[in-house]
Amino acid sequence: MRTYINFLCETYLKSFLYVSLIMLSLIFILNLLSELDFFKNINVDSLFPIYLSILNSPSFIFEMFPFIFLISTQLFFITLFNDNQFNIFKYSGLKNSKILFIISLISFILGILIITLFYSFSSSLKNFYLDLKTNYTKDGKYLAVITKNGLWIKDVIEDKILIINSAKIDQNYLINAYISEFNKDFEIRRNIVSSKIDISSKNWIISDAQIFEKNTKQKLEFLEMKTNFDYLVIQNLFSNLSSLSILELLELRKNYKSLNYSLIEIDIQLLKLISFPVYLTLMTIFSSVIMLSTKELKSSILKISIGLFFSVIIYYLFNFFNVLGKTEKINLFSSVLIPLILLTTVNSLIIRKFNEK
Repeated sequence: MRTYINFLCETYLKSFLYVSLIMLSLIFILNLLSELDFFKNINVDSLFPIYLSILNSPSFIFEMFPFIFLISTQLFFITLFNDNQFNIFKYSGLKNSKILFIISLISFILGILIITLFYSFSSSLKNFYLDLKTNYTKDGKYLAVITKNGLWIKDVIEDKILIINSAKIDQNYLINAYISEFNKDFEIRRNIVSSKIDISSKNWIISDAQIFEKNTKQKLEFLEMKTNFDYLVIQNLFSNLSSLSILELLELRKNYKSLNYSLIEIDIQLLKLISFPVYLTLMTIFSSVIMLSTKELKSSILKISIGLFFSVIIYYLFNFFNVLGKTEKINLFSSVLIPLILLTTVNSLIIRKFNEK
């Protein structure tokens, strides 16, 4: 029996590695084509787009893991069917439920390794990739970061360089903000202090502005300032959470909370990561259900097509509830748990028939 179990583990891991390498190759090619198109009018070293594609590919692989596990499971069963190993296991007393338990356990362990090791690796590469590519985008001249000291913004507009610090964000307002305005040579022009700034548009409305310029102080009830930022731009700058490891996400969450910034995006990302091994395991079980239910079909391509069709439906189902969570239509926990519960229910309804097939 131990020999059979070792064989099943080895066969499944080989299928997983094979599918992962194929998927990585396809993603790398697509990334490379995208980078070549981006740099077609920019003078860079010919190897630079290849380098960026390598850095960016692991984060895409992470997003594709549910599909990878599904196809790997299908390939695993196709191998057993083609070599007639399935009947040998059956006659040896190794039930379908036992085979399912073995590959599900492997999937869960792989899921934990992916979250703890691969995700940290891919997020570091993604962060490095974004840092490099930002230098070649129009956004490279300005940036925004959130630290324990609040929100910091660097903006370059016309002939001015703005350094902005705000203690909190309250909807479309910066609270307790301090603005330093420099010329292009980084010589200070003036400092502006305000308890409230309306950032609903890129023309900021600064309330009760205190302006310090050349040792003089001036107070204005309202002051307009043109910038490259509004609330939506700032929000989108922090939406790419795939470049942050779990520890960095937790640190960022703490900074967001001190700033009174929305925690929804981070909380959903953390919940998705925590539940990811379960998601991958359920996809493995679902793929097994598909393969055992279509065992009589001779066409392997048809079996894989059926699996991919349902996996796309599952993917959009998860995305649908993810959007509901981000827009606060439903509870954050519900947005992550409901798709998992639905997938578990579908698997449970069919899994009783495993040992009959």
